[in-house]
Amino acid sequence: MKILAIDTSNKPLSVAVMDNDNLLAQTTLTTHRKHAEFLMPVIEDLVQKSDLLPTDLDRVVVADGPGSYTGIRMAVTAAKTIASTLGIELVTVSSLLNLALNIQKEDALINPIFDGRNQNMFTGLYRWNHGSIETVIADQHINLSNWLELIHNYGEQIVIIGDTDSFEKDMRTALHSQLVVGDSLDGIPSAAKLGQYGLTQAPIKDVDAVVPRYLRLTKAEADWKKLHPNEDTHDYVEKV
Repeated sequence: MKILAIDTSNKPLSVAVMDNDNLLAQTTLTTHRKHAEFLMPVIEDLVQKSDLLPTDLDRVVVADGPGSYTGIRMAVTAAKTIASTLGIELVTVSSLLNLALNIQKEDALINPIFDGRNQNMFTGLYRWNHGSIETVIADQHINLSNWLELIHNYGEQIVIIGDTDSFEKDMRTALHSQLVVGDSLDGIPSAAKLGQYGLTQAPIKDVDAVVPRYLRLTKAEADWKKLHPNEDTHDYVEKV
């Protein structure tokens, strides 16, 4: 199976082309956020360098959030367009889970973090179990103090990766030697690992219904909510 994997959830852009679980080509860029400018040219370049045509692809695997609103939207839109245009399978994977794939330790909990500002984070808790990664606490947007309450009863090592700088001091105070800070390279998503994981997942049945997993209201939704406190935010666009 020929797989195209895409992750532009945050500042890094990572794209890979796979043949089953074999990596054919990968590009990871960390120096800019111009995903709209670079994403499609990178995809075209990697497919060509893999000696493939777009029509040779069988599946697109995309990290669908949480993360940067613009980054997630760009990746999901590109993945849906490619899947629909080529008539191929689409698989969505949590952006936090994709980051957790970088830490392959059976004896520790993995805590990927994206900075949500003002001591808020996008985070979840994962563990490896006999070669498969499992969700321990589901992805969420949460304040640091509330997150520490959720994880304080776990007696295992907790490895934090990603945007750890704003949270490490307080987490160290709460968790002491239980806390392990991952290497900076572990905080960079790998499209190759995303594609490898996506190979084992069931494809989405309704590609058109796929939307980014923001895990919090967008600014437009939040603004609308303030003006309409007693109404459901779900259909705010139609209401406006």
